Amino acid sequence: MIPVATLADDVSDRLATLEAAAASAQSAADNGWVLLCSALVLLMTIPGLALFYGGLVRQKNVISTMLKSLICVGIATLMWAFVGYSLVFSEGNAFIGGLDFAFLNGVGGVPNPDYSTTIPQQTFMIFQLMFAVITPALITGAFAERIRFPAKIAFTSLWLLVVYYPLAHMVWGKGGFLNAVLGGSIPALDFAGGTVVHVSSGVSALVCAIYLGRRVDYHDSPTPPHSTVLSLIGAALLWFGWFGFNAGSALSANALAANAFVTTHFAAASSMLAWTLIDWFKNGKPTAIGAISGAVAGLVGITPAAGFVSPMSAIIIGLLAGSACYVMVVEVKKFFGYDDTLDVFGIHGIGGAIGAVATGLFATRLINPIFGEGPVGLADGNSSQILNQLAGIAIAALLAAVGTLAILKFVDVLIGLRVSQTDEIAGLDATQHGEIAYVFEGPFGLIHDSEDPDHKTPRGGIDDILPGTKTLAAVRMK
Repeated sequence: MIPVATLADDVSDRLATLEAAAASAQSAADNGWVLLCSALVLLMTIPGLALFYGGLVRQKNVISTMLKSLICVGIATLMWAFVGYSLVFSEGNAFIGGLDFAFLNGVGGVPNPDYSTTIPQQTFMIFQLMFAVITPALITGAFAERIRFPAKIAFTSLWLLVVYYPLAHMVWGKGGFLNAVLGGSIPALDFAGGTVVHVSSGVSALVCAIYLGRRVDYHDSPTPPHSTVLSLIGAALLWFGWFGFNAGSALSANALAANAFVTTHFAAASSMLAWTLIDWFKNGKPTAIGAISGAVAGLVGITPAAGFVSPMSAIIIGLLAGSACYVMVVEVKKFFGYDDTLDVFGIHGIGGAIGAVATGLFATRLINPIFGEGPVGLADGNSSQILNQLAGIAIAALLAAVGTLAILKFVDVLIGLRVSQTDEIAGLDATQHGEIAYVFEGPFGLIHDSEDPDHKTPRGGIDDILPGTKTLAAVRMK
């Protein structure tokens, strides 16, 4: 007969082993999920955003526009490794973090329990990096086709330091002023970046557009995209990657991630339909550009709310975002006459703000009991959360506006922001990078104006791509 004490010890050991195995399995699942989502968020920038923006601009500026997204990956990555991650997620004060994690000191395989108990801090770090990558890349749509490439590099570097790192710390960092659960003074809810990513980039984009002024040939009407196909592919990749953006912000492969995944899709779908129907009713025809613009507006709108609202609420948020962003892009922009080239403010700034307010309206503890047993949003009876959301929007917008204006003035004085009128007319691909996006070779090869001034030979060369290339004869492809 086995002694009772021995049997009890054996059961206890078995239970401990089982619990350890379950915890290990949960950690492995969560780690794999967040790493996958990190890759999905990177996919949003390259190639998603690069293709989306690249298709919307004119043919002479495709490479310049796409390269602006690509270069953000390099700049943001190194800055994040050196100081960015530390300034956002190490303990500091209410407005900026410290330097405990500078150069990724202490960031390894052990979880940081302040943010997640099941994934390595290194996984958390790389996931958050991808948000720092795409946010300044979004802004490039506002000054596309007219900014000098060195100025863009300087602007991005300074903007991350002055605007993104402080705002991300305030919203997501421990002790941040707007953090809802880790000691913030104003508990503003932002599940995946409505204020941190979209309001900040949208407002900054508006400031950039106004400061740089209109393109030389801007005439209060949209510039036809050179390739709707590229933009469609880019938008599809953005939609696909956004599942990692929002569902990954649960930081675990759990029911909250599933809810964020579903609400993301529902909001995008309803917003796309809202924009398309308005476009169809107003202009007599539905357009592909309108459909993908509406989808992106819905994705932006659901970003702060994805982990707090129900799928039915997400549909309402999508309808609101699609309708409001359409009005901003088509009517308000035309009324004021600013040249936000790719409508970053109209979609990201306005969509992010609408999503943040809607989070205060529809957030419920049935989805995410972030405040324990207490009510979360107005849906639970917490009307004060709307004020918290408005405060978050205002602080994000103010920091973005003031910080961006200061950076633009500094860079303008230091190295100059805008290309010359001649370079702008000729196109930034050739003048800034010495490249062109498309070279079509006919049966006679590349035919230049200098070789066939009367245009008797079938065309298909650089002169068809960049009219007036006689003025660019000195440009050499290297």
